[in-house]
Amino acid sequence: MNSFPSQYITVIGLAIIMVLVLFLPFSVKKIEEELEAFLFVMGLSAVTVSGVWSSHLVVDAIKEPLLISAAVLIIGFIFKVVRNYVGIIVFKLIDKIGLPAAIFLIVFVLGITSSIITAIIASLILAEIISVLRLDRKCEIKLVVYSCFAIGLGAALTPIGEPLSTIVTANLRSAPHNAGFMFLAKLLAIWIIPGIVVLAGLAAITKGKITTLSKSITKDKTETNRSIIVRALKVYMFVAALVLLGSGIRPLAEMTVSKIPDWQLYWINSLSAVLDNATLAAAEIVPSMSRSKLTFILMGLLISGGMLIPGNIPNIISASKLNIKSREWARVALPLGAVLMAVYFVVMLLVPKIN
Repeated sequence: MNSFPSQYITVIGLAIIMVLVLFLPFSVKKIEEELEAFLFVMGLSAVTVSGVWSSHLVVDAIKEPLLISAAVLIIGFIFKVVRNYVGIIVFKLIDKIGLPAAIFLIVFVLGITSSIITAIIASLILAEIISVLRLDRKCEIKLVVYSCFAIGLGAALTPIGEPLSTIVTANLRSAPHNAGFMFLAKLLAIWIIPGIVVLAGLAAITKGKITTLSKSITKDKTETNRSIIVRALKVYMFVAALVLLGSGIRPLAEMTVSKIPDWQLYWINSLSAVLDNATLAAAEIVPSMSRSKLTFILMGLLISGGMLIPGNIPNIISASKLNIKSREWARVALPLGAVLMAVYFVVMLLVPKIN
């Protein structure tokens, strides 16, 4: 009898924290700008409210962000050195195989390799490539959107690809899934790789023409050593915050998300178009979920995350670097995302054995 009020208060407290996490970054500009620090505070609050503090959790919060942060830092410095050669390589590729085939190859390679070089670096390479193509702005925006969908999908294949995959792997490291480095690749590759091929194909058939600098997309300021280090530190804090948030919110997720049917979760996760999909993953993914439910949740998050700029890291970086406005992005990405969501939904229902 005495435990019920305590449990009730915990659930209310966690629900309030989740409401703050989901809506404040979207509605308060200062919180959006300092998202990592805000989520860290919310993570600390969630762990405290749910009473799950332990030395093991502290070690996880310190350890889990290391791999992706190191990848962002090291590959960031490598890219800074070689970025001036990107244009040369792109034009040699176009001369050799033609523009459509070159675009197909670029989008496909960025999508697949984003799981290793990270979605962040893949997005920076994309911005560099787009800025040297000198196609008309309408065409280049389409190429950026298709590419960011591909990068957002591909980066989920390993824990170093993006924060979403890092936090999902961390949340599922225990039984029954015992998630290791290749867990997400084994679970999702059969869905993700065909999607990347389709997106690369759409990019390849996009009609565009060579134009002047003033009528194409231009890239903003170049990378500095300081910006590379700061970005890696922000990724570290972001993932650490999600580790804490995921552990703290788990009691609420077990009571709510795990009870919702797979197909409903798939469409509910279209919220990730406006809310960062890694944050939603931290709040939803719990070890007790079946592989089928995990597949529906993750594919819903990954696809809808590309539909608007705030949905995932590739969108945010590319739109910022290339000065693409929200309305320009949505005009291309919303119809594409809606079609992808519908097609994937039907296919995933018709081929349940693959899950």
